Amino acid sequence: MAEKPKLHYFNARGRMESTRWLLAAAGVEFEEKFIKSAEDLDKLRNDGYLMFQQVPMVEIDGMKLVQTRAILNYIASKYNLYGKDMKERALIDMYSEGILDLTEMIIQLVICPPDQREAKTALAKDRTKNRYLPAFEKVLKSHGQDYLVGNRLTRVDIHLLELLLYVEEFDASLLTSFPLLKAFKSRISSLPNVKKFLQPGSQRKPAMDAKQIEEARKIFRF
Repeated sequence: MAEKPKLHYFNARGRMESTRWLLAAAGVEFEEKFIKSAEDLDKLRNDGYLMFQQVPMVEIDGMKLVQTRAILNYIASKYNLYGKDMKERALIDMYSEGILDLTEMIIQLVICPPDQREAKTALAKDRTKNRYLPAFEKVLKSHGQDYLVGNRLTRVDIHLLELLLYVEEFDASLLTSFPLLKAFKSRISSLPNVKKFLQPGSQRKPAMDAKQIEEARKIFRF
């Protein structure tokens, strides 16, 4: 029996959350090894587990994978969530890059300096409403299908759902003008594996609070 993937990160969303989402959507059980201190991170580095001296890192199939996009690409390929051909994969990659860009912009608001928060929040809202959400609403309108690519579940659907939930937490009014995205959110959320991950008690992480932010600063020394 194959070992469960093991995720090395601290106990919060950050750059590991998309990996948690993708594994959960694929119905794959995983373990988490939480980094609780700077010393824990140093040990991973000193033991040679982190190729570029940074996390997230996922142990899977005898590998110690780092770099978020490489991790997500491998999981998507392994569990048939990466389209049926090169053209579909190109679209999935293109859409995913945009989604991950905006996701990171929203996540970074939590830890940005207070004197920068107002300007960065305004920029994030503008990009959400006028650049990214219109693009994905247009994709759904253009083909009238249930999923973004190939009318079957792929990694990009999971990434988009994660993003839409972040947007909803950030400012729910930003979704008002996008009926197809709201319907998409409800549709993907109802898939059995996704629905399970959305339930209380799952390995999905809540928004970071002040205590977690301070812990992250100590671990990653920023």
